[in-house]
Amino acid sequence: MLASAITPHILESLRNPSAYPVLTRTVELIQTHVSWLFLTDTHVFKLKKPVNFGFLDFSTLDLRRFYCHEEIRLNQRLCPDIYEQVIALRESDSGASFADDGTVIEYAVMMKRLPADRMLDRLVDGGMISAEEIRIVARAICTFHSNAATSPYISEFGSLEQIQSNWRENFEQSLPFLTSTLPPATCETIRTYIDTFTDSHRALFAERIEHGYIRECDGDIHLGNICLFNNTAYIFDCIEFNERFRYSDTAADIAFLLMDLDFHRRPDLAEAAVSTYITASGDTNSGQLLTFYKVYRAFVRGKVESMQYIDTGIAQEERSAAEKRAIRYFRLAQGYCLRSHLPPTLFITCGTMGCGKSTLADQLAFELGLPIFNSDTVRKQLAGLPPGEAVQVPFGEGLYSCEMSHATYRHLERLADAELIAGHSVVIDAGFRTAVERAAFARLAVSHHAEFIILLVQCDPDEQRHRLRERSSRGDSVSDGRVELLDQQKYFFVSPDDSEGTIIPVSTSGTSEHAVNAVYERLFRS
Repeated sequence: MLASAITPHILESLRNPSAYPVLTRTVELIQTHVSWLFLTDTHVFKLKKPVNFGFLDFSTLDLRRFYCHEEIRLNQRLCPDIYEQVIALRESDSGASFADDGTVIEYAVMMKRLPADRMLDRLVDGGMISAEEIRIVARAICTFHSNAATSPYISEFGSLEQIQSNWRENFEQSLPFLTSTLPPATCETIRTYIDTFTDSHRALFAERIEHGYIRECDGDIHLGNICLFNNTAYIFDCIEFNERFRYSDTAADIAFLLMDLDFHRRPDLAEAAVSTYITASGDTNSGQLLTFYKVYRAFVRGKVESMQYIDTGIAQEERSAAEKRAIRYFRLAQGYCLRSHLPPTLFITCGTMGCGKSTLADQLAFELGLPIFNSDTVRKQLAGLPPGEAVQVPFGEGLYSCEMSHATYRHLERLADAELIAGHSVVIDAGFRTAVERAAFARLAVSHHAEFIILLVQCDPDEQRHRLRERSSRGDSVSDGRVELLDQQKYFFVSPDDSEGTIIPVSTSGTSEHAVNAVYERLFRS
């Protein structure tokens, strides 16, 4: 970070409620890699950090003041009643204040505070949003795009040359992360996809320019920048610092929302959003570009989170959370690149309790966008029990009797059948301890002309027992597997052989990402 008037002493002084021109009982400080945000009871005061990342330059006071005014101007397009003014931060006896008349040391954006419990990321993660509500957001974006400015100058930013230049910059700026959040193999998969797609779709990019789809967009429409309040979508915090990121294909703008819904494990809401947007806009051609732009949006989010991860001015807990998000965004970007190479496939896990089946299945389903069904969840649904209710019975009795297990697998088979009929690949997360159980699903795959993949999951025995003990002590798992049942289950477990289908052995002794890489090595190796 460059030299700044915003010292730790100044930051501390701005925690005082008297430093603000509005009445407030509390002040909360939130940091990103480019901003300090002070949240009062009714307003947010946003200071820009003196940083220069090349694509973003806030290195001087004049630049920070200019971009504060740009932030107000541009965000009033989608939030006309939220962004109020640029306000000066001045020296005061206590350090600094927005309510004093001392020498100006900085400028900030002053905006009304939107209700935190109505932010779209919270609503989505809490399962508190319906498809109809996400359609409100999609229609708001459509209306915004239809009114957004365009011109021959703006249209140049949709050229293939500009898009390729943006990607070259992305890869260059991500070089510091190749030893942490973005492994070289993941980066190379993404690079290959981008090169192949852009080379084979030159005419499509030119057509988008010709039809006027390159406009002055928002550039940052992710869930954390949307508030759904009183049946109105408030979309805030657009890209003000670089017109190159704001002037884009409207498909790239809506793709950010779709990608983030995928990131938050709500592809159903993404489908509702995209169908509403395409119907309202009439832009049926955008479908050919959405995956390409979702890769772009996931990669950029991975890069941004990585920048936050290496920012030593941010608390370690926040940096660690940013690291995990960065890895997940980059993995999602890679998954988008690989999906088109996956034929219709029925995946089943196979292994004993605590070996890591569900962790592997969940990560694979997330990255490749696959529906997933878990035997423990289905078993309890059939019994009319909440997923988290612990059921401790002897091995093979009660909820885990042969009759109940048979009913569970038949229901899983019906769920898989429905997905395969719809043309989807699907993951069935269960133990599949016998050849008979596996054979029924192998026949199902054959009936749909789908690939049948058995993920044979294994881990170190000591680690497996440790996981079971830890899971039992937490008491938060849908699984009722207990370490005292493991030896009995292993005794009755029959490992699959090559006559049953394609077997991919997977060790889960490392991270879930490493485990999925082992699957990719078999699925997509040339």
